[in-house]
Amino acid sequence: MVFGKIQYVNLLPFHVFMKRFTRSSQQSASMQYYSGVPSHINKKFRARRVDAAFISSSSAKKYKNVNIGIIATKEVQSVLVIPHATDENDQESASSNVLAKLLHIKGKVIIGDKALKHALQTTDYKDLAKEWQNKYKVPFVFALLCYHGEKKIYKEIEKKFLQKKVKIPSYLLQKAALQTGVSPRNILKYLELISYKLDKKAKKGLKKFYVLRARHAL
Repeated sequence: MVFGKIQYVNLLPFHVFMKRFTRSSQQSASMQYYSGVPSHINKKFRARRVDAAFISSSSAKKYKNVNIGIIATKEVQSVLVIPHATDENDQESASSNVLAKLLHIKGKVIIGDKALKHALQTTDYKDLAKEWQNKYKVPFVFALLCYHGEKKIYKEIEKKFLQKKVKIPSYLLQKAALQTGVSPRNILKYLELISYKLDKKAKKGLKKFYVLRARHAL
C-alpha cells in the first residue's frame, strides 16, 4: 500500500497516529510512503501511483473517502492571500487557489508552513478560511482522506484516529520547529485551529464549495 504523505505541520498528528497504527496493526511491512506537496499528491493519486492520501477538495469529489479531512471552522493561518502582492497562485495548492477566486480575493496565494510562518510575523494577509466562514457561516474543507481500495483498513483508520486527540512527542515537535522555523508552542496553537472530523457541518461546507465551484466553472 502506497500512502501519499504531505509534509505540512497540519498533518503532524495524523502522521504520528499512522506510525503507531501501522506498527500495532502489522501494516508497517506493506506500507510505503510517497511524500510531496498537495498538488503533486493529487496527480499521483489520480494516476493510481498512490493508494490513499489527503486529496485537495477541488480534486476529491469523484473519489471514495472516509470522514477524515483537513477542516477549518474559523481562521486557519496556513491558507492566506497577501493582498498587496501581484495576483499569483500557489503551485503547491489546488483548493486554496480556487477558494481565493470564489471569494474574489486578489493577491498572492500562499499555503502550508510558509503561510503559517508569514501569519506569525505580520498581519498583512487575508485568511481564506476566516473569509469563507464570515461569508457562508460553514467550515471549509481543504482536503479529504481518499482511497482507491481496501475500504476496511481506511474505515478502521477513521475510527481509531477520531477516537481521541493524538499527543505529539516533544522530539517530533522540535524537529518540526527546525524544519519550519515555527516554535513548538506556536505549532501546538496552530493545530488547535485544525479539525479532522468530517461532520455534518463540514459536509455542508464542502457541498457549498462544490456548488459554488460548479456555478463559476472553476
